[in-house]
Amino acid sequence: MTGQRLDIYESFPPGMLKYLQAYGWHFSKKMCQWAVSMMRRHNQSTGKEEPLDFCDKDKIADALKRGGVTLDKDVAYDAVYVYHMAKADYFKSSVADDVRLALFVKDYIDDPDGYPEKAMTQFYADCIGKGIPIMWEDMLVEDGK
Repeated sequence: MTGQRLDIYESFPPGMLKYLQAYGWHFSKKMCQWAVSMMRRHNQSTGKEEPLDFCDKDKIADALKRGGVTLDKDVAYDAVYVYHMAKADYFKSSVADDVRLALFVKDYIDDPDGYPEKAMTQFYADCIGKGIPIMWEDMLVEDGK
């Protein structure tokens, strides 16, 4: 873990401390896949909410490269999560195209006044706000980080 966290627990949820010891406040592949599995994107043509297809790290690296983006502060699967989150929430709206999607990921990950754990911390806060429990033990499966 980097730095002191401001939140204090009487006790951690089962498996959380082990997860944090393994990954810090960053996305493991398994945690990222789970987070993306809950994302939905509005399909304008059908009017329905549809799940996103998970793109692996290599595909996202290629998409960022095509957008002229190099990340300086990416850790583990954080950029993979941010890419999917932006695609689900902003793509074809405030993020008009693939180049701007890559730039959004760059802005989020390399934010000069941000902090390295921003993606995971905000995802965790969203889970708390939505009442979605994280099964931390399930996220500990060795996944090649």
